[in-house]
Amino acid sequence: MNYSEETWIGWMDQLAEQDYVVIDDFISDEEYAKIMGFFNDAEENDELKKAGIGAQQDFKLKAEVRGDFIYWLDEDRDQKLSFFFDIKEELIQSLRRYCYLSLSGSEFHIAKYPAGTHYHRHLDQFNESSNRQITVLLYLNKEWKKGDGGELVIYKDGEEIMVEPISKRVLLFKSDTVEHEVLTTNVPRYSLTGWLLHQPANVGYLLR
Repeated sequence: MNYSEETWIGWMDQLAEQDYVVIDDFISDEEYAKIMGFFNDAEENDELKKAGIGAQQDFKLKAEVRGDFIYWLDEDRDQKLSFFFDIKEELIQSLRRYCYLSLSGSEFHIAKYPAGTHYHRHLDQFNESSNRQITVLLYLNKEWKKGDGGELVIYKDGEEIMVEPISKRVLLFKSDTVEHEVLTTNVPRYSLTGWLLHQPANVGYLLR
């Protein structure tokens, strides 16, 4: 989707001022359907794998910390999502232009939290690397309603800001400063999640 310069400036101003921004209806219904079709195919082909924590030699699977299953995206391989990668490039260009960020890479995955899972409070950074600058969360939960759980809580300046994982909603936040957690979900929870980097993407691929 091509947004106006005024729209991008408004979003970037919010991100700069409060370290996060919530954008509803970021993608169209048609784009949502394409992403979910891709997601469903990945599930049926058993391509989603248990996510862990830590980097390289510190990588561990800890269900008590995080419970999601993920599939890492590749722009060359996953051509069915080419439209999303175009949107991602538009976002990167806007961040470079209006927030003066030096971005040179990205990494994205699709993620499913089965019912009963969560992700403890954390920062989207590793001790061994600080190349993640902006976290991007695109929620894919059609007809989400209160009681379904899986909200993301942002911890900022002593406040707890609740973000509901509504379908087609995007949440952007600064990866190195915004602590957050995913509350226990009571229904399967879907998202497309990624990070915009100030180092090449292959650095991030080592940190899984």
